[in-house]
Amino acid sequence: MRLAAYTGDLAAAGGVRLVTLGDGAERGIRVLEFRTGSGLAFDVLVDRCFDIGAAEHSGRSFGWRSPTGFRNPGLHEHGDEDGLSWLRSFSGLMVTGGLDHTLFGGAVPAQEYRYPPRPVVRHGLHGRVANIPARLTGYGERWDGDRCVLWAEGEVRQAAVFAENLTLTRRIEADLGGDEIRVTDTVRNPGVDPMPHMFLYHINLGWPLLDHGSRFVAPVRETVWRSDSVAEQGVDNLVMPEPVPGFVEQVYEHVLDRDESGWSRAALVNDKLELAVSVSWDAEAFPCFFQWLNLRAGNYAVGLEPSTHHVAGDLAAREDGSMIRLAGGESRTYRTTFRVHRGAAAVAELG
Repeated sequence: MRLAAYTGDLAAAGGVRLVTLGDGAERGIRVLEFRTGSGLAFDVLVDRCFDIGAAEHSGRSFGWRSPTGFRNPGLHEHGDEDGLSWLRSFSGLMVTGGLDHTLFGGAVPAQEYRYPPRPVVRHGLHGRVANIPARLTGYGERWDGDRCVLWAEGEVRQAAVFAENLTLTRRIEADLGGDEIRVTDTVRNPGVDPMPHMFLYHINLGWPLLDHGSRFVAPVRETVWRSDSVAEQGVDNLVMPEPVPGFVEQVYEHVLDRDESGWSRAALVNDKLELAVSVSWDAEAFPCFFQWLNLRAGNYAVGLEPSTHHVAGDLAAREDGSMIRLAGGESRTYRTTFRVHRGAAAVAELG
């Protein structure tokens, strides 16, 4: 608590501030600005599923910034462009997929909702939740002895009459002076009827962390699926090239080893900057993992995607019995940690 002797306002060292964006396609979006004081700063997009938008360390951005910006969800049309309209709102460090559908869109049976006029449900890419505003339940700074935790919590409800009814409660924490972001999500069925559930984080890392020579580091035991573009283009997924004009996305499903606590980790390392960002998650909750390469000039990004389901998606999960079904009152919890690693020694420890 020596800090109190030096300043009358914690904001001199860091904190959480609520602001509202005021211009263009982003107008009206509430944002929680986190600053830890170590150089780590990131924005929580309250009206975009409580996802994480801009993220940087010491002025160096690592959260991907696409041409779409952080578009107001009121502009989103879920059914447009054969379900690909999600791509018109796709930007930021973390974009959530779910809550009842992830991966590519299409029609799936809807008999479980017992409403004859709706024989199927039509899903778009990665579902609806990323463009639903959250109810902000709290934010601020909490002292625990000499440790100060910056925190925010919100709830997103995805529901329709005669269709899905699921809630996402998200808590985001970072320590004052720290280089870590902790995300705890609980998805719950608040109703009575069982509900299908799929969940995915599209974690997107961009320039200048991503650059020519940046390395993907993860304990890959096996690669069980690759997009056709991998063989057609042959671009390496371990050491990144410069931006490539006309690049077609390359996607991989990897099986990752787990540590002694049952967690998996993947990282992007920039040896020239002596900077890396790692993502660790509870692999019991997220047993699947995708690596996304979007190395096209003007859209340069690498994605790390922990997922509840394999790449075959919704219909396959229903057919093979792997679809998660939450009974009334049942919930699942997901824990994920982002960490910035600084300096040659810290980066070398990642491999």
